[in-house]
Amino acid sequence: MATLPNLSGREVLQIFAADGWQKVRQRGSHMILVKDNHMATLSVPDHKEVAKGTLRGLIRASGMTAEPFLALAGK
Repeated sequence: MATLPNLSGREVLQIFAADGWQKVRQRGSHMILVKDNHMATLSVPDHKEVAKGTLRGLIRASGMTAEPFLALAGK
């Protein structure tokens, strides 16, 4: 299991955008992302640091694993 780095919500948004996710709206401190032909939506918190469990859940919901996510992040 790969160790996830400390990332802000904006950094997480950029990584998912590189995988084809698009920000469609923001309500309060949560950015909502959608992807064509994908049933799930992602709710990324716009915080200075996203909790590791939250980040792992977002990665799982997106259909990726930690390794491809880290490759997109360049880490």
